[in-house]
Amino acid sequence: MLGLLRGIWSYRQFIIDSIRNDFANRFARSRFGFIWMVAQPLAMVLVYALILSEILAARLPGIDNQYAYAIYLSAGFLAWTLFFELLNRTLTLFIDNANLIKKMRFPRIALPIIVMGTGLINNVILFIAILGVFAVLGHLGGSELLWIVPMMLLTAALALGFGLILGVLNVFIRDVGQFVTIVLQFWFWLTPIVYPLVIVPEEYRHLFHYNPLFPIVNAYQNILVYGHSPSVASLLPTAILALCLLIVGLLLFRKASPEMSDAL
Repeated sequence: MLGLLRGIWSYRQFIIDSIRNDFANRFARSRFGFIWMVAQPLAMVLVYALILSEILAARLPGIDNQYAYAIYLSAGFLAWTLFFELLNRTLTLFIDNANLIKKMRFPRIALPIIVMGTGLINNVILFIAILGVFAVLGHLGGSELLWIVPMMLLTAALALGFGLILGVLNVFIRDVGQFVTIVLQFWFWLTPIVYPLVIVPEEYRHLFHYNPLFPIVNAYQNILVYGHSPSVASLLPTAILALCLLIVGLLLFRKASPEMSDAL
């Protein structure tokens, strides 16, 4: 484990340059690069808001704003976008970089670190854009917005934990990638992002607490929608799970790393 950490530190400049190059390549020959980065999630929020706001807006207590549902959606999508991007990219990370792994000598653990760095920067840019939208809608936050930073890190840790384990397995069993893609579709709808938990029958609400993403999304909504600090106690199980997944993922990666080149 210490060897992996030393490898990350030794190749820190390679990691920083890779993140920088990722952005440069993404926005090459694009005049509105950063706009396109946030346009897709904001467009998704707009679509859902136009379709469902009249149905669900009346069921969002505690928000004195005619755009309450759009604000609620934005908070949930901010959390989901980061989780989905990191998990989805890490899932195929080693397969997509097969040539680099085979031809270049470097600590392969740098690859998920690069993905995490890129994903966090993307999410920060989206967060700033959402704050701008909130300001236009007359929904300004306070000091509780500082909680978004640890929430982003927790979301990234959970996604990277899942993604590292599944990404290693996907190298050897390609069906894993197809299966996870389907699971993510169900996972999105089983998380209260486009609907509030209050519309779910009361006898089924306790089931959502088995969803590790639920406390994170709920915390984002409390911070951005209601202006409340999240409950640390409710986030603790998810934080422990994220830490355990990261440890398991690193151990699995370390064990499987010598065989990856042959499998790829």
